[in-house]
Amino acid sequence: MNQNLADELVTMMTEDQRLLQQLFDSGELPSESYHPRMKALHEHNASRLKAIIDGHGWPGISLVGEEAAKAAWLVAQHSVSDLEFMAECAFLLENAVAKKDVAGWQLAFLQDRLRTLSGKPQYYGTQFDVDENGWPTPFPIEGAAAVNERRERLGLNSLEERLEQMTEQERKRRANIEPTS
Repeated sequence: MNQNLADELVTMMTEDQRLLQQLFDSGELPSESYHPRMKALHEHNASRLKAIIDGHGWPGISLVGEEAAKAAWLVAQHSVSDLEFMAECAFLLENAVAKKDVAGWQLAFLQDRLRTLSGKPQYYGTQFDVDENGWPTPFPIEGAAAVNERRERLGLNSLEERLEQMTEQERKRRANIEPTS
């Protein structure tokens, strides 16, 4: 295992999540536009991941361990300024999933993110919007009748279970911010 590379990837993920939380805590997120500090960090991390891929191929579990492989996925997932790079990462993840070198859910999330950003229906039902009342609702799904079979193949729970989890998270969030009488 390449420990230096693993540490670098985990640091990128930690910084991403730290900045995200900081922007939420300060009230700067959510916002209608891509926050410039978040965009800059995502683009910096994507550039570094490109160099890592050029030198080592996809950083899967065999190269960097499970946590750093997840970190590489997160960097790819947040590379929304470069859909071509996201597509390249999705292709590399397909091969890594086939070799059992990354978790299947990573491929599902990245492919769905790429499809929704490209204006196409998602395939695995991992990407959600909110309805007019602020409740989670999945973006359109191609072949929705078979979505749970596809989700199961990649280790995900059913779409109905995921929707219930997200709805419950939103209920708890609302309970924490709404004043009690």
